[in-house]
Amino acid sequence: MTDFITPDFQPAIAEIFLLTMACVVLLVDVYLPASKRGITYVLAQLSLLVGAYLTLSLPMNETVLTFNGSYINDPMALVLKLFIYLVSFLAFLYARQYLVDRGIYRGEFYVLGLFAVLGMLVMVSAHNYLIIYLGLELLSLSLYAMVAFNRDSSLSAEAAMKYFVLGAIASGMLLYGMSMIYGATGTLDISEIAAFIASSDSDSIVLKFGVAFLVVGIAFKLGAVPFHMWIPDVYQGAPTAVTLFIGSAPKIAAFAMIMRLLVDSAEGLHVHWQDMLIVLSVLSVIVGNIVAIAQTNIKRMLGYSTIAHVGFLLLGILSGTDEGYSASMFYAIVYAITTAAGFGLVILLSRAGYDAEDISDFKGLNSRSPWFAFMVMIVMMSMAGVPPFVGFWAKLQVLQAVVNIELVWLAVLAVLLSVVGAFYYLRIIKFTYFDDADDNAAEIEAPTDMKIALSFNGLLILALGIYPSSLMALCVASIAA
Repeated sequence: MTDFITPDFQPAIAEIFLLTMACVVLLVDVYLPASKRGITYVLAQLSLLVGAYLTLSLPMNETVLTFNGSYINDPMALVLKLFIYLVSFLAFLYARQYLVDRGIYRGEFYVLGLFAVLGMLVMVSAHNYLIIYLGLELLSLSLYAMVAFNRDSSLSAEAAMKYFVLGAIASGMLLYGMSMIYGATGTLDISEIAAFIASSDSDSIVLKFGVAFLVVGIAFKLGAVPFHMWIPDVYQGAPTAVTLFIGSAPKIAAFAMIMRLLVDSAEGLHVHWQDMLIVLSVLSVIVGNIVAIAQTNIKRMLGYSTIAHVGFLLLGILSGTDEGYSASMFYAIVYAITTAAGFGLVILLSRAGYDAEDISDFKGLNSRSPWFAFMVMIVMMSMAGVPPFVGFWAKLQVLQAVVNIELVWLAVLAVLLSVVGAFYYLRIIKFTYFDDADDNAAEIEAPTDMKIALSFNGLLILALGIYPSSLMALCVASIAA
């Protein structure tokens, strides 16, 4: 009988704190009257800030394993966690007035949001297949409930049901792949799986099938074509505040999941999963960019845009090089920040009793608010990949990684489709600056803190575009460590 060894809790102090605070916020909210609901919001935001501080207090250049090797704290995890905190903080802030205006300002939104953030943090630091799955399910179950948060909306209920059913299929695929790899290797530990693959015959049929199911599960969760069916409906059906949250921070956690599952554990099978990722990325970039052109609903358009961006994210991963991995990490972070700003602007144009979900709602924004029209231009230009905005550098980095492994045709195809995709982003800028506002267009009214946060968000995108080297260097150092 082996003695129980007390694990080192210090590397996971931020997750422990966040779990505690999520439970505290849940209990406090039960006893709060509706007029004091702001306390729940403040506690949730403080939880994120303190969590970020605790994460920053950990050594940045060390790799630490704890909980019997199932939890890892490495430079990549620390950087990704900090950006998850940042994007989640912005999402909570943008959501507040939206929820108040629609009479759904309830503490459960922030409780579910905190549990979702906890799930993301667990995914980022998981060093065991089982822990990855537990983090993913904690995130997914929280998001299912958030999509159905507006209980009076049949559209939200329908979106939540689609998300739940397809999410359950994805989880099953992922779990089946993990079980096959466990059957072949006899372990769920990422390092041990990698060592087994490196020292044995990587042509094992069981391992190949296991990796194939992992890729399918990942593709479902990311929304890559042909497993993208849930994204447009969920983005449109969910309250805009929830769509903002779903479309931003979880993409950073999804990148971490890909790195843990395919790179850290199955890099020895790169030759097998690379071809699958090539197919997924090509289909995603084609379908996402072309179908987005036909959309008039801004949330559906950004949904298809997400699918195209997922294709670009996969380009860096499939390269199989540290350069490609750091490029994809840069892309995931940039995409999350930009998406938060994009949906934040949609919320800004909405008001009590009216959701600005149509592209035509951007008409004449420049005449109503030149500053936020400028923010719209920054966000859309960045998403389109136009210099000097940061989205250009993100795309350039992944394209360089693909060219360096001599898949020039893939890079050329991605560039051509980016030009096609630029149309629907530029159309919004055209509405913003060159069209007259509709008669029912109202003046921009929003809390001061939201206006400040949106301005910061937009200027951050511009600043990272002008000075991208600092974030790029951070990503490169994180991957190389």
